[in-house]
Amino acid sequence: MSDTSAMHHASTLRFDTVRVRYAGRDRHALDGVSFEARPGSITAVVGPNGSGKSTLVRALLRRVTPESGHIMLDETRVDGLEALALARRVAVVPQREEPVMPLEVEEFVALGRFPHRGAFGAPSPADRDAVLRAMRRAGIDDCAGRRTDSLSGGEWQRARIARALAQDTDVLVLDEPTTFLDIAHEMAVFELVDALAREGRTVLLVSHQLNLVARFATHIVLLDHGKVAAAGGADAVMRGDVLESVYEWPLVVTRDPAVGAPALLPLRGRLR
Repeated sequence: MSDTSAMHHASTLRFDTVRVRYAGRDRHALDGVSFEARPGSITAVVGPNGSGKSTLVRALLRRVTPESGHIMLDETRVDGLEALALARRVAVVPQREEPVMPLEVEEFVALGRFPHRGAFGAPSPADRDAVLRAMRRAGIDDCAGRRTDSLSGGEWQRARIARALAQDTDVLVLDEPTTFLDIAHEMAVFELVDALAREGRTVLLVSHQLNLVARFATHIVLLDHGKVAAAGGADAVMRGDVLESVYEWPLVVTRDPAVGAPALLPLRGRLR
């Protein structure tokens, strides 16, 4: 048995023709985006800067309000859930954050238990067990007593993932979780996320790392100027003509020699 708390049936996360436009902008940041992230798999959202990837996460967190369309957890609309109810079902590792003040790593990870104990509840033995499990799972348990401001980039990223795991949700959303990480730490994060999905969680991963996404994701959604340019498995999305058009750079798609997944190789010389 894996070192996690018992998983109940995970929810399907669904974006249904979601449109978002920021104030003062002519163009929609999201323009009728539809897809679903299902339990037991990694659904990856990829695309160039400004394609709408982070707006998807902001809409899920209700930091922006869709002009139209809905975000659903199974048959429940996300905008109808109270904040704590949403936090019990969806954990998010945002792209960037700094703690307001340095905390011990164990204290920081324990913040993930807040939705389960309310504003004034003291941590229970179950909370502490969940925190220890999460740190062990994210490979950060040996840093428990260190301060967050003493962590390396890789350690800090794993601490943030551990906090999300301590939240004990069945839906996990990660926005660019490997930014600033070296190759070993990138691979470690993707391997961990893959293992979490295989246990039955619903994983939505926003990433620039197309080649790693092609290795690990079950379903890929390619965004371009707020619209879905392509969606499907790696072979359907990782096509030279599709990617060259979206990224506006000459490239070829070859095969990853290690696992046979499609792999993107950018070429020298910008498209005219």
